[in-house]
Amino acid sequence: MNRKQLTRIASSAAACAVLLGLAVPSASSAAPARSRSLTWTPCEGPGLDPRQQCATVAVPMDHSDPGGRQIEIAVSRIASEKPSARRGVLLLIPGGPGGDSLSDPSGKGQKLPQKVRDAYDLVGFAPRGMAPSTAVDCGLDRADLGPTKLLPWPGPDGSLDENMATARRTAGACARAGGDLIRHLGTAAEARDLDRVRAALGEERISAWGVSYGTYVGAVYSQLFPHRTDRVVLDSNNDPDPTRVTRGWLAAFETGVEDNFPEFAAWASRPGNPLRVARTPARVRSGFLRLAARLDRVPLPWPGANPPRLDGNALRQTMLSSLYDPDDYPVLARAILAARRGTVPPVPDTPPEPVLQNVTAVGVGTICNDVDWPDSAAAYRKSVDESRVRHPLTAGMPRGPMACAAWPYAPKEPAVRITGRGPSNILLVQNERDVATPLAGALRLRRALGQRAVMVTVNSTGHDAYLANGNACGDRTVSRFLATGKRPAADLYCG
Repeated sequence: MNRKQLTRIASSAAACAVLLGLAVPSASSAAPARSRSLTWTPCEGPGLDPRQQCATVAVPMDHSDPGGRQIEIAVSRIASEKPSARRGVLLLIPGGPGGDSLSDPSGKGQKLPQKVRDAYDLVGFAPRGMAPSTAVDCGLDRADLGPTKLLPWPGPDGSLDENMATARRTAGACARAGGDLIRHLGTAAEARDLDRVRAALGEERISAWGVSYGTYVGAVYSQLFPHRTDRVVLDSNNDPDPTRVTRGWLAAFETGVEDNFPEFAAWASRPGNPLRVARTPARVRSGFLRLAARLDRVPLPWPGANPPRLDGNALRQTMLSSLYDPDDYPVLARAILAARRGTVPPVPDTPPEPVLQNVTAVGVGTICNDVDWPDSAAAYRKSVDESRVRHPLTAGMPRGPMACAAWPYAPKEPAVRITGRGPSNILLVQNERDVATPLAGALRLRRALGQRAVMVTVNSTGHDAYLANGNACGDRTVSRFLATGKRPAADLYCG
């Protein structure tokens, strides 16, 4: 399991001033306008482009106390490939929370068209808390790092007792081991860090390409610092509801799975498919539900996995992870076929435990600091029961309690409300069938941004649209915007 896959699981600051309905940072916390010199050195790590350089930027741990403790943000860049055509910086904002984009200038950045690579320095970063930036760790027990612990899959009978126990253990461990930094993780703090990065780069404005959770970071940055933005692409978009934030994103999985499972079912029932699961899409679905229920009752030993059993929730988690990308459909099909035979699929690869600990700590700290969550099982009970009936594929998980149900800290400020106030320089790109960031949530972000944005809806399946799981029409539209600034005159459907 790579870090991108891992962030799929681990997902899920003083009060802002308000001027004319636009949230802005206080004068004391705004980044200085003058440029700071950065010391660039070759980046360390396998598979990196030799042109990629790395540096660090100092930012306040608490932006409401800019003279207090400083932490470091690691940044990377590959300079414009044609200095005479250079427009500025394209900031690559990662998903998560718990992802980083340090290697992206060497990775997905090289998929960008030549005109885009000529126009921009490609800049990645590790958000606060993520190594090699000043890092945070919760020191969790290995058992609590398992995929079906990190997301709140209920017990076979819908019980939330184990979810609440896990929440208490996780929150307690983070409070003990996370130090002061874990209290200062959050989306608004990350956005303010990015403005410090902008200033350190010597740029008056920055362009950005944010993906998944990075769309929320990009939207918050565009709200807090609207006139520091140039061309902004938000790809695979989160619902910006400030009253729910990640709670809403978690709940969206039930919609995302229902949008996407039919695509898997059609593939898995196709004649000639060597991994054919059933003769019709309807039988793929009914067979999956029966198999998950059987594994709830009688799990299969799964040596080496965490936990070491293939139960109904492990199968459901495999389903959820596999729906992010149609290329991963074979993983789910093999798991179904193996479990039917009474055997188990190969154990998924996992990263080194220190990486998993770091990713999890940043994910938990960010989502729990962004907004308050209910703190009792009773507050979740009715919604989980309703979800189990209406969306049996996800068995109530999207409505369940995460570690935030026992989080000991209150948010330091209200979640930023996204509005249409600011320059009209944002392009949203969104696949119709996206398990993690469904179209319904993207449309809410589109409405919130109003005249600031234009949206490209892509008739495609999978998470990450631009240069990944989208289509040629969507890719062409985004590339033209980044290279020339030309957007469609109105919202566009790419069929």
